[in-house]
Amino acid sequence: MLASDRIIVLVGLMGSGKSRIGALLAKLLKVPFVDVDREIEYAANYTISEIFERFGEKEFRRGEQEVMLRLLSGGPRVLASGGGAFIQPIIKKAIKEKAISVWLKATLDTLLLRTSRTNHRPLLQGVNAAERLQKLMEERYPLYAEADITVVSDDQTPQDTAWIIKAELEKLARRENKKETP
Repeated sequence: MLASDRIIVLVGLMGSGKSRIGALLAKLLKVPFVDVDREIEYAANYTISEIFERFGEKEFRRGEQEVMLRLLSGGPRVLASGGGAFIQPIIKKAIKEKAISVWLKATLDTLLLRTSRTNHRPLLQGVNAAERLQKLMEERYPLYAEADITVVSDDQTPQDTAWIIKAELEKLARRENKKETP
C-alpha cells in the first residue's frame, strides 16, 4: 500500500510545523490537505481562541474529537492535527487504526521561536511561554513518541522536512508490503 493511499496525520506541539509541512507533504503525495484547527473553527463558527475564551478547553477538546473522528473516516489525505489531539485516547486509537501518524519533533528553542511569531495560541496566553512549552513537552512527548514515524523539524526547511517524511512513508510502505507478501 502506498502512502498516498492512506490518511497521514501530523502530530506534535504548536510550532512544530504541522500546518506548513502538512500542506507541502500533501502536494508531494498528490492528496488533499486538511488543517484540523481550521476545520474546528469552521464547524464551530468561532476561532480557536474564541472557543477557548467562550467555552473553555474541555469544550474545544470535545469539538476536536468530533472533527478528528469525522476526518479519519474519509479517504487519503494529510491532516495537521492540533497539538492536543494525539494525547486524547479516543483520537489516538482512531489514528492508530485508520492512519499513519508522523510526529514532528522540535526543540524548545525552535518551538519558542516559531510560536513567538503569532499571538493566536490560547495555551500560551498570559503565561511564560518557555515554561508552558517545556511542561507540554514533558507531558506530551512520551505520547507523541508512539507515532509510527518521528521526524525532527528543527534544522531543515519545511520543504526538506516534507521530502524526509515522504521518504519515511515510502520505507514504511515497503516494510508493510514485505509483511503481506508470503
